[in-house]
Amino acid sequence: MSTHRNWAGNVEYAARAYRRPSSIDELRELVAGSDRIRAVGSGHSFNRLGDTTGDLVTLAGLPATPRLDEQRRVVHVPAALRYGDLATWLHERGYALANLASLPHISVAGAVATGTHGSGETVGNLATAVAGLELVTAAGDLLTVDRTDPDFTGMVVSLGALGIVTRLTLDVVPTFEVRQYVRLDLPREALDEALASAYSVSVFTDWRSTRGTQVWRKQLADQPAPPADWLGTAAADRPWHPVPGMPVANCTEQLGVPGPWHERLPHFRLGFTPSNGDELQSEYHLPRAVAADALVALDEVAHLIAPVAQTSELRTIAADELWLSPQYDRDSLAVHFTWIADAAAVLPVLAEVERALAPFAPRPHWGKVFTMPTGTIAATYSRWTDFAALVNRLDPNGKFRTEELDQLLPR
Repeated sequence: MSTHRNWAGNVEYAARAYRRPSSIDELRELVAGSDRIRAVGSGHSFNRLGDTTGDLVTLAGLPATPRLDEQRRVVHVPAALRYGDLATWLHERGYALANLASLPHISVAGAVATGTHGSGETVGNLATAVAGLELVTAAGDLLTVDRTDPDFTGMVVSLGALGIVTRLTLDVVPTFEVRQYVRLDLPREALDEALASAYSVSVFTDWRSTRGTQVWRKQLADQPAPPADWLGTAAADRPWHPVPGMPVANCTEQLGVPGPWHERLPHFRLGFTPSNGDELQSEYHLPRAVAADALVALDEVAHLIAPVAQTSELRTIAADELWLSPQYDRDSLAVHFTWIADAAAVLPVLAEVERALAPFAPRPHWGKVFTMPTGTIAATYSRWTDFAALVNRLDPNGKFRTEELDQLLPR
């Protein structure tokens, strides 16, 4: 196979072969005949959790048309479809998803499997919209599950360990409009109020002070605009990019101009480079109730963070009941870091960040860079052993396992 890398270029896949089936039957035959196999989506993972020394399979060759069920208010989605393409398709038919991640370039199955999220005090991560799954199991069988299955809440955020997901069923809502306002220089003491002030809110900081450099407020279009003196901030009078120096044309429209949900909830526009592109990313999910204390702890290592961070983002996500979701059983604050693309410089700082956050039971984002030991992570999930048992039951020979998964879920 030719060399394949992830989106950021920091992971070169070790797979012996790269497969692109054109039908479900071809995929089933491929899975049944392989000893090691993993699916790869849009490649927006920054670690080796999805890598394999066996076969790496893309589902981009399978039929890609969604199917809307208006009576049930769900949409059946091919796994490889990108959220941006799905969102456009839904909006044209008068429907929406409850939330989107900061970039629309990611595949639906990959984002769901890793617990990827947007922001909003009352909105769950993207996986909470999943009402059903179709996947190819280790034997090559096609398994369909929904919310009536007792294992369903363990199968949604699965890290790709249970099989190759081919289709997902997602809840939809009527389409809606959003206005996006950027505010500057938020005082730390106003952070809680800011995060709860709109449908979706992100606060960016550079860790050079305790103030938020930018607040991205994504509010429903029929809500009043923030007052001029909102929480002691200044209104942006031009578009901004979260990463200083990057082109603002890459970002979704701001300055309060109303627009459809899928063109405002993400930070970045489909068809343009999201974030910087030349970067590493880490993210930790903390109980919402300890947010203030956790940020004070990070202030102690801010002098280490600032030189290697391009930006850092704070978001909130509602609790859910998905066993391996970073928001399992707790409302959460996500602390995200966009690092420079230099692992040698970043990893020692990452160790200090994890040390500072250790008292607050952090959970890492499954698709980003982290160094936390398995035992520390597992201790924050009450259903960890249940998930490990589910993996061993559905994949007894470890067909979907990787070196990283073996470290997380020893057999």
